[in-house]
Amino acid sequence: MFAIIDIETCGGKFEFRKGRIIEISILIHDGLSVVEKFTTLINPECYISPFFRGLTGISNEMVEDAPKFHEIAKKILELTEDKIFVAHNVGFDYGFVKEEFASLGFKYKRDTLCTVRLSRKLIPGKKSYSLGNLCESLGIENKARHRAEGDAVATAKLFDILMQIKSDHPQYKTKGVDELMVRRIDKIKKYILDKLPEECGVYYFLDQEQNIIYIGKSTNMYSRAMSHFNTKEQKGRKMLNELYNVDFVKTGSELIALLLESEEIKKHKPKFNNRRKAESFTHSIDWFKDDKGIINFKIVEYENAENALMSFTTYFSARERLETLLDENSLCLRYCGLTDDEAICFNHQIKKCNGICAGEEEIEIYNKRATEILKRFIFEHSNFAIIDKGRTTDERSLILIENGQYNGFGYFDEYALLNSKEDFKNIIKQVNYYPDADDLVKSWLKQNSKGKRIIF
Repeated sequence: MFAIIDIETCGGKFEFRKGRIIEISILIHDGLSVVEKFTTLINPECYISPFFRGLTGISNEMVEDAPKFHEIAKKILELTEDKIFVAHNVGFDYGFVKEEFASLGFKYKRDTLCTVRLSRKLIPGKKSYSLGNLCESLGIENKARHRAEGDAVATAKLFDILMQIKSDHPQYKTKGVDELMVRRIDKIKKYILDKLPEECGVYYFLDQEQNIIYIGKSTNMYSRAMSHFNTKEQKGRKMLNELYNVDFVKTGSELIALLLESEEIKKHKPKFNNRRKAESFTHSIDWFKDDKGIINFKIVEYENAENALMSFTTYFSARERLETLLDENSLCLRYCGLTDDEAICFNHQIKKCNGICAGEEEIEIYNKRATEILKRFIFEHSNFAIIDKGRTTDERSLILIENGQYNGFGYFDEYALLNSKEDFKNIIKQVNYYPDADDLVKSWLKQNSKGKRIIF
């Protein structure tokens, strides 16, 4: 725990009759955020000169009825006990507090951390490391400059930034901050795991500003979240250092969790998700039968596909996938659109093509291999519904495929009567269609061949 402190004084050096503390603000930081705040004016029992009245805006009249230091000394002791004393130019603030206690005959001692020194170490190259200049350069707003609470809040915001930089550069060894990182992750771990149920759904990791930084899915959200905290990967640890909160949506159905996660990642583009961010598809592998009855595959622009087998975000990824299919199934370069329409393909010369381009393989045999590819990547039926688990025992989920494309999902009571496609369409949630959703459904169906399907 840290006590982030700022004081205002009526002099530059502690003396009993001048240079006393006239205001103090203490912010208790638990590693996640400021959890407690204490601010008070203090009667210094001495005169505040015009210079310090102008600097701080604190007048003699304002402190006349304020508590004297000895009246709040116990409160300061309790707030800062077992905490690291943090301040910008900590020697100044800590020195004054220490001397105020010494005037009462008490030896005040705390471990200290200086945000000036930490800033010089973690943010080198600044012209000035004064609190005002640092805040301006880092975009930290301080509307109460030279007042204890305004400067303490600004220091706390600076401290958060420094901790984030520290997490990005673990090679920097800094007393107190390293221990804080460990304690913070332990604390957030308990908080996150206490919120997540052991159920199927999609979960959202949020940062301090409630921005979504990661989206995941699992049949057991609790267990999946636990695995994040066990990671040793640098990127995973970095995410944990930014993690402050979690939200989730129960889906009941694993397939709906897959589909919802993919759509939400495209919508929010979280910084720690790598896959499924792309929402613009540029090319497809199309298929058709030519006038000889031979099944052809060809890369076309996404908008021009008539019977898209798969869609891709770049031409190169489409080309790579088509070449893989070609090699695995002894397809012909000519009938994959990768050589001249009348050419005997090079693959036949190196015995990777069985010779349909040279009239040496029967169309029926070639088409049989090509048909196996179609079965892998095309829905068996153009219009059907998948019935799956719901979010409760008496609920069922519905995933609708219409005209060979994923069309949305919904939930219904297990005793409801659904007899037609219109009944299904009335309960589904409309979605933004992305071709990779079809791939998710197809993959799920392969692994769950006995899942209930209604064809219409």
